[in-house]
Amino acid sequence: MNILVCVKQVPDTTEIKIDPVKNTLIRDGVPSILNPFDGYALEAAARIKDKNPDTKIVVVSMGPPQAVAVLKEALSIAADKAYLVSGRTFGGSDTLATSYIISTAVKKIEETEGKFDAIFCGKQAIDGDTAQVGPEMAEHLGLPQVTYALEAEVDGDVLKVTKELEDGKAVIGVKMPCLVTYTKPAWDPRYPTIKRKMAANRAEIPVLGDDAFPDIDPTRIGLKGSPTHVKKTFVPQKKTGGVKIKEDTDVNSAKKLYSLLSEAGTI
Repeated sequence: MNILVCVKQVPDTTEIKIDPVKNTLIRDGVPSILNPFDGYALEAAARIKDKNPDTKIVVVSMGPPQAVAVLKEALSIAADKAYLVSGRTFGGSDTLATSYIISTAVKKIEETEGKFDAIFCGKQAIDGDTAQVGPEMAEHLGLPQVTYALEAEVDGDVLKVTKELEDGKAVIGVKMPCLVTYTKPAWDPRYPTIKRKMAANRAEIPVLGDDAFPDIDPTRIGLKGSPTHVKKTFVPQKKTGGVKIKEDTDVNSAKKLYSLLSEAGTI
């Protein structure tokens, strides 16, 4: 089996702070990490490989040159091959342009790695939270898709996907090739091994730049191909409210609360 996993390098949102004057993100000193949902997608592919050792896992990321770090992290965990899509003309791409570029890259990578039976993505990136790139890629590539997956297993030419629902789970069979986006499952992703980490550090990551896609439509990439425009960003003002009740005894506090609620017409 041949699986492609799409990964993204994102800022660690637990470390992000807001500039109180400019109301903008302070990115200086903020570490970059593998998008957690993409980590779940990679682990799902690794679990399939555990049961089917002949499975090949290829990872791809679109981003600046420093995104090589997350690709090497993916190689140290479970991936067999990695590709970086990086070019100046891709800068400023929104989700629609990004999904088109990566879909074009998928076809290019298949020329070397062979047709992919499945493409795995995280359901969304924690720096954008749009959850759009995966489903848009499925549309560009003409593939059936399953979203909010928890895990998957291979059954002949069908991928049996356990999908999260609002009120439980469902198992959906989807014929391969297909695209699946993953949410947080009950298990945690595996850790890299020392052996794989050393091999990943030595690995040469092929870079697919602007000249790698001679047939790409220039009107569908970068700022020109991005219909999404951010007009304004701001930090919501903190609001204070409520009444703190603290009488000499709990009974008197309860009486005071009852009195206030009665006057407000709540009870």
